[in-house]
Amino acid sequence: MFPLGSVLLPGGLLPLHVFEPRYRQLVIDCLADDDGDPEFGVTMIERGWEVGGGDTRADVGVVARMLQVEALDEHRYALVAVGTRRFRVNTWLPDDPYPLADVEEWPDEGADAAGLHDRAGALTGRLRAILELAVRAGDLADVPDLEISDDPVLASYQLCGLAPIGPADRYRLLVARSPSERFDGLDTALDDAEAVFQFRLN
Repeated sequence: MFPLGSVLLPGGLLPLHVFEPRYRQLVIDCLADDDGDPEFGVTMIERGWEVGGGDTRADVGVVARMLQVEALDEHRYALVAVGTRRFRVNTWLPDDPYPLADVEEWPDEGADAAGLHDRAGALTGRLRAILELAVRAGDLADVPDLEISDDPVLASYQLCGLAPIGPADRYRLLVARSPSERFDGLDTALDDAEAVFQFRLN
């Protein structure tokens, strides 16, 4: 497990600079495991710091699959991973030699519900308009590419990953039970983001 101060979502890219001895060992162990692609779990740190331990961790996270790993020297790694699927933590285990947990996968419910494609399309248009406000406010240089998946589950995560919201809001969207519930939460979060940008621009 690799607790972070940010939230990884399924489909999201995660670049990491690994230098702590315990996480260097995690990378080594993941690469040595020949049972499929090298993977590790990512959870958000609710209180505390990424370096040094002693943190309080969220109980829902995402499996990260390593895409690229480069040894910078004998003490550091640079890697890029992608979020793949959601899990719940049953029990945190002792941090020996790095954070460990007993987890179970937690798929989204109701992924085939009618109307999800229309909702994804509507929220994509709304998000684009809000990102244009963020550009006008100077928070972004340009509106990012909004190529959203046809799969409603992945689309719900992609939109949440692109939204100009903080980690606490992103985590609330991660733990939504279904794409429909996630779209509802994103709609509300975008209300708040839009109001902030409009206030700053007026």
